[in-house]
Amino acid sequence: MVNIFRVDLNSDLGESFGSYVLGMDEQVIKHVTSVNVACGWHGGDPLVMDRTVKTALREGAAIGAHPGFPDLLGFGRRNLAATPEEVKAYVKYQLGALMAFAKASGTAIQHVKVHGALYNMAAKDFKLAAAIAGAIHEVDRDIILMGLANSEMINAGREMRLKTANEVFADRAYNPDGTLVSRRLPDAMIHDIELALSRVIGMVKEGKVRAVNGQDIEIKADSICVHGDNPEAVEFTRKIRARLEEEGVEVTAVSNFIK
Repeated sequence: MVNIFRVDLNSDLGESFGSYVLGMDEQVIKHVTSVNVACGWHGGDPLVMDRTVKTALREGAAIGAHPGFPDLLGFGRRNLAATPEEVKAYVKYQLGALMAFAKASGTAIQHVKVHGALYNMAAKDFKLAAAIAGAIHEVDRDIILMGLANSEMINAGREMRLKTANEVFADRAYNPDGTLVSRRLPDAMIHDIELALSRVIGMVKEGKVRAVNGQDIEIKADSICVHGDNPEAVEFTRKIRARLEEEGVEVTAVSNFIK
C-alpha cells in the first residue's frame, strides 16, 4: 500500500500597518496554500487586512485569522499576564474583525492560528489553550484550530471537538519537548535552506525532527509554517513547495484533508 502524504504550507502575512511595511507578502503568497492574516493587534490594520484577504483569494490561498496580544509595539512577542477570560475575548474580537473582511469578499475563515507570545504560552498552558479553543467554538465550530504540533492547543481543540491542525516550522529550531527554541537564543532561526528542506521532508514523511540536543523527536505535520518576515521567506517557501512535490507530497490547504 502506497502512503499518501498531504500537507498545508502556510505563512504569517498582513503584518504591515500604516506606513510600516513588514514581510514580503506579495511574493510569499504565491507559493503557500494558507495564509494567517494579522488582525490589527500585533500587526496589520483594516486596509492591510482587506488587501491581504483579497490577495489570498486571487492567489488561491485559504484564509486564517492570526490573532495576538494587544502589543503592537512589541509585535505580540512579549508575554502578557492575561487571564483565560481575557484571551478568549481577545480571540473573538480579532476573529470577528477578519470574518467581516472575509465575508465582504465572499469567502470564509478556514482556521485560527494565534500569534507570537500567545502561541508559545498556549502551547504549554492548557487553560489558555482552552480559552482559544472556546472562542473558536462559540463563534464557528467549523473553523480549524491550528497549533503547535502535539501541544496543549491541539489537546484543547480536540477536547472541545474542534477540527485541529498540527503545525510545524521549517525555519525554527525545536527543544527536546517539542516546543520552539526562544527567538532570544542563538540559532533559534534556521537560515540554511538545504537543512530546512531535509527537516521538512523528515517531519512530513517520517514524523520526526531533530531537536537542538541532537535527539530525534516525534512530530505530526499537517501544516508547515514559513515566516513571512524571514529574509529568506520567498526562496524558502518556493523551494520547500517544490521539494515536497518532488517527493510526491500533495501540497494543499489544510481544510482539504482535515474534515
